[in-house]
Amino acid sequence: MPLLRRSIDEPLLALLEESGRNVQRTSLLLRDLLIDYPERATLAQDLRLCEQEGDRITHDLIHRLNSTRRVRAPFDAGDGYRLATALDDIVDEAEQVADTLGLYAVEATMEAAVDLADVLVGASEQVAHALRCMRTGSGLAPHLVEIHRLENEGDRIRRDAVASLFVGGTDPMVVIRWRDIFESLEAAVDACETVAHLLEGIALRDRRRR
Repeated sequence: MPLLRRSIDEPLLALLEESGRNVQRTSLLLRDLLIDYPERATLAQDLRLCEQEGDRITHDLIHRLNSTRRVRAPFDAGDGYRLATALDDIVDEAEQVADTLGLYAVEATMEAAVDLADVLVGASEQVAHALRCMRTGSGLAPHLVEIHRLENEGDRIRRDAVASLFVGGTDPMVVIRWRDIFESLEAAVDACETVAHLLEGIALRDRRRR
């Protein structure tokens, strides 16, 4: 049985799946950028395109939610708006990392940044799967549990990474640069968990209505 038994707005669910795919592509591009930075610095342009695509999808989602001509949505407009904006936040924060690398003229990446990007890739993949579950009726819970686990892992990596910046007399400017980058990476992972929380709430309210 589908997660949202009363779902009848297929175009809305299709837009959510499209957003999930954009989130997943963004995280993969960011990881590739960080692994081979600065050799593949041009990937920052691809990330900007993903950010623009995310804005377009978010606009379409909100328009769909507000449309008086649409059929009944599978959840209320408030939940839909929060879900759309949380998905957009993932892409925005990931693109911010790429911007910061260029703005601060970073010369080489740090291993912890790649580790955090790996966590983001995993969380984004689970987000995309979870959004697909809303339409297909596949089990949602395993994806949400994994997102929460990955968010905890991301917290640990970020804490250790920031602590390492203050060891061994690191240049203060380097500390500032990488602290900002780590914070944006963590914010992207946190936004994945926000999506998970929202989907949990939607699923819970749907069960109560049955």
